[in-house]
Amino acid sequence: MALTLRSSTSFINPKEAKTFKSPDDFLGTAVCFSRTKPSCRLRAKNSVSMQQVSHGKISTSDEKLHGLTIPHAENNSKVPVYVMLPLDTVNHGGNLNKPKAMSASLMALKSAGVEGVMVDAWWGLVEKDGPLKYNWEGYAELVRMVEKHGLKLQVVMSFHQCGGNVGDSCSIPLPPWVLEEISKDPDLVYTDRSGRRNPEYISLGCDSVPVLRGRTPIQAYTDYMRSFRERFRDYLGRVIVEIQVGMGPCGELRYPSYPESNGTWKFPGIGEFQCYDKYMRASLEAAAANGKKEWGTSGPHDSGHYKQFPEETGFFRHDGTWSTEYGQFFLEWYSGKLLDHGDKLLSAAKGTFHGTGAKLSGKIAGIHWHYNTRSHAAELTAGYYNTRHRDGYLPVARMLSKHGVVFNFTCMEMRDGDQPQHANCSPEGLVRQVKTATKTARVELAGENALERYDGGAYAQVLATSRSDSGNGLCAFTYLRMNKRLFEGDNWRHLVEFVKNMSEGGRKIPDIDSRGSNLYIGFIREKNVEKLKEAALA
Repeated sequence: MALTLRSSTSFINPKEAKTFKSPDDFLGTAVCFSRTKPSCRLRAKNSVSMQQVSHGKISTSDEKLHGLTIPHAENNSKVPVYVMLPLDTVNHGGNLNKPKAMSASLMALKSAGVEGVMVDAWWGLVEKDGPLKYNWEGYAELVRMVEKHGLKLQVVMSFHQCGGNVGDSCSIPLPPWVLEEISKDPDLVYTDRSGRRNPEYISLGCDSVPVLRGRTPIQAYTDYMRSFRERFRDYLGRVIVEIQVGMGPCGELRYPSYPESNGTWKFPGIGEFQCYDKYMRASLEAAAANGKKEWGTSGPHDSGHYKQFPEETGFFRHDGTWSTEYGQFFLEWYSGKLLDHGDKLLSAAKGTFHGTGAKLSGKIAGIHWHYNTRSHAAELTAGYYNTRHRDGYLPVARMLSKHGVVFNFTCMEMRDGDQPQHANCSPEGLVRQVKTATKTARVELAGENALERYDGGAYAQVLATSRSDSGNGLCAFTYLRMNKRLFEGDNWRHLVEFVKNMSEGGRKIPDIDSRGSNLYIGFIREKNVEKLKEAALA
């Protein structure tokens, strides 16, 4: 799931500002500049609009901006902030998209105090010309530009398609030669009980089967990461500080249980189990051979309604009989397959990037709907065996900890009170559980927002969840995502203040200003404004 940031380089007095537009239209946005003194005075207004998002309407009350000033921890810990770049940062031709606008945007982000940016390195773009034929040139241009502006870079090894999920603004399918193999063998992709295929990510059921022209999917992913390491060896650990390993749809370690494309799923549906391609069925059959053979013939018979039953681990079997024992067996197998997939990929990544100085991270989905039910049904279909009697995130955290990988989690900006009651949501409860699991497993926790939010309430919630409660604060936060709205006046001022709070561990702004706050942003200098002006006019 994805969030979008808007921001404007409207620094200070709107009456003195002039509007400029570059040929690239600064990512489609009018950029406002004003004459400023070395220490600029920003007045952030207290207006929060209602936002319509794909999960329904989020009602956000007006927030005083000083509500963002939440100290992190007793040790005044700092949390670096990154900003996700557009999904189409590199175009289908393999070139950097709108380089002038990108350079101006990076300059603006640097002036705002962000640590760096994140970009998806799409498998479907880099290896599209054939097996082992890699084109990194567009990403190489971006890396050089990021270094030039003094920023850091997080790179996502994106082995999934772009398109069909919340926030997807473009379409980037899997490599054409991979799609050819899928056309020959449709069981290479996830399949639900109704026979619907999902081309977003190769089924983990065939992880160890040489289905990609002599290579297994794990081997193909490993070769891709090795190629990246060799191409960017001189930047790893210095400019490229983190490699996030994509492990499923949206780059998350999960099954594609809730695809939005073609109306397959709508919030707050509980989703469907993805265990019906022939490779997953063969694995289930093999697992059942050690117990009751008949359990391996099919997945749950009626998963769409099991949340209504009193025992959260019970299911209807294929013969229509209810069995808690069968439910436990199935969920242990289903979630175990997911953990094994993550373990294989992270082991390959660890071997590839060991000694480069770059951190590794893995992203886990924030499935907060139906969290307040006994069954946690939506989490189960995605592969997280989390119920009122079982912690489904501790095994994930331990698997990541085993490889020294950062646990990246989303929905950090969400509040329980903003969610529709019928969905039984609790993003705050879910985040608390994940923070406890990562602390227990002794693994670092990083965060993202899940949906496009620009209001003070969302920023305040991120600041609150980023704090360390006895040693389980965030090590980094990545704001999702840069677009033209990021560079709009109030949105930009909110972002600048948020970044300052995160980087300084929180600071107090006087409460006497009940309608807004006078913010002194010392790190935005006149010379930076002039550079931005020149870049936008270039």
